[in-house]
Amino acid sequence: MLFLRSALFLILQTGLTLFYGLFAPVLVLVPRLRRWRLISLWSKAVLFLMRILLGIRYRVEGLEHLPAGPAVILSKHQSAWETIAFQQIFPPMSFVLKRSLLWLPFFGWSLALFSPIAIDRGAGREALKQIEKQGRKRLASGLWVLVFPEGTRIPYGQSGKYQIGGPWLACKAGVPVVPVAHNAGRLWPRNAFLKRRGEVTVVIGPAIDTAGRKPTEVLAETEAWIESAMRAL
Repeated sequence: MLFLRSALFLILQTGLTLFYGLFAPVLVLVPRLRRWRLISLWSKAVLFLMRILLGIRYRVEGLEHLPAGPAVILSKHQSAWETIAFQQIFPPMSFVLKRSLLWLPFFGWSLALFSPIAIDRGAGREALKQIEKQGRKRLASGLWVLVFPEGTRIPYGQSGKYQIGGPWLACKAGVPVVPVAHNAGRLWPRNAFLKRRGEVTVVIGPAIDTAGRKPTEVLAETEAWIESAMRAL
């Protein structure tokens, strides 16, 4: 049954993605925030399928910590789950992602609708400039920015090297950092076809002020909070 439920979920999720991908050229004409709300209906539908077919639910702790204005979210990255669920948990946002993902038919076209910050990860210092330039524009337009500081999906229970891009943008733009921990990888491991039934816990930490601080200092505080929260989970 687990195999059949996972297969049906994948088929329906793919169908939804193709549907939104086909309408991508039309939705590009819609104003950015309104377009984000329309396309995020995709994530709402996928979360419904998760709950019904896979038995995956979630709960959120710390919503009271979200600041009133746009911020940079720094979160653990363990699977595709958070890229879907965060669209419903947080205000309208822009993702930092690899530019090559936008070249994928249908899926990449759908991603482009979210006004992502597309970078060349191998560009080093130039990638930081890309994050800052595009990130400032997204924040100024009212979008939050989501960054996975470890740069890639890390298996549940493990940690990767935290990178400076998110804190760099937050410090340069003068907005707070919102640290986030979760245990989605326990139920939906990286690249896994089979998913386990259960509840994902998302913990949002107090906003970290960046005024007058160095990005390295903000990064260290963020990493310390996230890893401490992960140990508690």
